[in-house]
Amino acid sequence: MLKTPARQAFLLLGACRWRMTIDNNRQETFDMKTIRVALAAAACGVLAACSGMSLDPNTLVQSGSQAYQAASLSDGDVRTLSDKSCAQLDSENKLAGAGSPYTKRLNKIAAQLGDNINGVPVNYKVYVTKDVNAWAMANGCVRVYSGLMDMMTDDEVRGVVGHEMGHVALGHTKKAMQVAYATSALRSVATSAGGITGAISASQLGDFSEKLINAQFSQTQESAADDYSFDIQKKKGLDPSGLVTAFNKIAKLEGGQSSMLNSHPASAARAQHIQQRIASNK
Repeated sequence: MLKTPARQAFLLLGACRWRMTIDNNRQETFDMKTIRVALAAAACGVLAACSGMSLDPNTLVQSGSQAYQAASLSDGDVRTLSDKSCAQLDSENKLAGAGSPYTKRLNKIAAQLGDNINGVPVNYKVYVTKDVNAWAMANGCVRVYSGLMDMMTDDEVRGVVGHEMGHVALGHTKKAMQVAYATSALRSVATSAGGITGAISASQLGDFSEKLINAQFSQTQESAADDYSFDIQKKKGLDPSGLVTAFNKIAKLEGGQSSMLNSHPASAARAQHIQQRIASNK
């Protein structure tokens, strides 16, 4: 027989609004949003029943609420989570100082690309590491790895950074945030027996941040971000050909040398696409 949370959820399917008595005749109104949350909790209840686990129904409802919330994160929520993630990653990596040659190079590139993404101020910094990577978050946090700068010219770095900024401008990073948050919420369900509930905990933040910067974008999203980088450079009177040579260099890297290769598709076709746009001047 199904546990109580699951039984309640299935009863709720019969009507859009349902009133039930909870603790000393206290009544609570359930609307359609609550039904979705209850169904998520019910699924957890079924799994718990099958595995022999004993979970608190209230905790399950809270965890189900987190899963629902992930799909409806507001822009403000996304920026707040981005702030936390960026701060966490900054604390885990060595930042290039103001007088570093890396910082001076990136500042020059930043001046060319601009100080905002759709009105959101951009914060550029360099991580001193041999890894080859770059990423941007919805709060304007842009991070470039020194390993990437070592193997690329300024024009190539600009093309890559423009691409990462494109993911933000086009809403791809928000969707990636929702996926990463949903995963963390489900992990919270798994640990709810130990009393871990609510928003992402400090112990989950590092893992959450890694999921975010290594998000797997679709081919369509990658192509759109490539075009964004091309377009913004053309609009500012900059040469976008560095994007082509940057892709060619990334394509030649052997597996394991670049975390970009783990989250981005093959670069050869993308380089060819940008080359065709340059040739057609469109």
